[in-house]
Amino acid sequence: MRMGVLDVGSNTVRLVIAETDGAVPLPVHTAKRRLRLSAHVERGGHLPKEQVDRLVEAVEDAVDEGRRWGVTRPFAFATAIVRDAPNRSEVLGRVAAESGVPLHVLPGEVEAELTFLAARRWMGWRAGPLALLDIGGGSLEVAFGRSKLPDFAISLPLGANRLTREFFRGQDPPSAHRTRLLRRHVRHQLRDVAARIRWEAPRTAVVSSRMFQQLGRLCGAAPGRSGPFTSRSMTRSDLGSAVKQLAALPSAERALLPGISPARAGQSLAGAIVAHTTMKLMGIDEVTVCPWALREGVLLRCIEDGSSDWWDAYGLRAQEATAPLLLHPLRETTAAPVPTTASAARHPG
Repeated sequence: MRMGVLDVGSNTVRLVIAETDGAVPLPVHTAKRRLRLSAHVERGGHLPKEQVDRLVEAVEDAVDEGRRWGVTRPFAFATAIVRDAPNRSEVLGRVAAESGVPLHVLPGEVEAELTFLAARRWMGWRAGPLALLDIGGGSLEVAFGRSKLPDFAISLPLGANRLTREFFRGQDPPSAHRTRLLRRHVRHQLRDVAARIRWEAPRTAVVSSRMFQQLGRLCGAAPGRSGPFTSRSMTRSDLGSAVKQLAALPSAERALLPGISPARAGQSLAGAIVAHTTMKLMGIDEVTVCPWALREGVLLRCIEDGSSDWWDAYGLRAQEATAPLLLHPLRETTAAPVPTTASAARHPG
């Protein structure tokens, strides 16, 4: 059996087709289209019409690609770039009407929980109490747990693209003053969350997302061509050195560094500052870089549940697109609402 996941992020629209007959989603085909929506977003997060047009076209192409691989109904979702847009309703309505596939918008805490599930399955039970960090374009997800489900999950507005726009707009490279302001902002946002993670004292700290993968490569981790089963880690000390290196270079020169892609070079400094500050505040000296993240979490949830009922409960019809989704996917679909973005979700392990 094949399943497909369609992920609309701040930089790319990515389709992953996987064989799901066993307990592990094995990718058989991937396709991506680079839109760089975050580079064109207007002040306040509004997505202009031209970019919505491009997004609709990219989703239509991905749906056609999925059909060629035997997937007629991909699990399609959009992350913070669409979730936080003031014209979210228009974007979701157009995509659903013109492509025939509704984009789901998951609360940030739900993204954290599904990513935690993927990391737990990748690392296994021997990892013990597990802390997860994931830096996206619009948000930072943090989760901690001792079992399949996290005991604690939160999403904070500390995405690499968001912070680059807010603190470094018009400066390349940014001034030392702007860099200090960003680090201070991150410390303030993370204060309570970091204290909670320090208190939990996780045995294993795991990071996921393309940003962390690229930072790991910059800090000496094996390149992607070595395959997903190659062990990759990153120390806080090496990351601190990487922050200084990135801060001294304009985006064009950062893109020449190991692991840093041209598409993410502009936001790599902000991402590195968030990563380093987070590890420092949480008392984490070293992290393992996990190749599985949100897309795999969606597939794993469907495989382990044996159905997609939980996903259907998140379906967004165009006329409901402005209403926040409050169902919690890792519980029963009739469970109580999850907390809002700046609060923690706690539930049994």
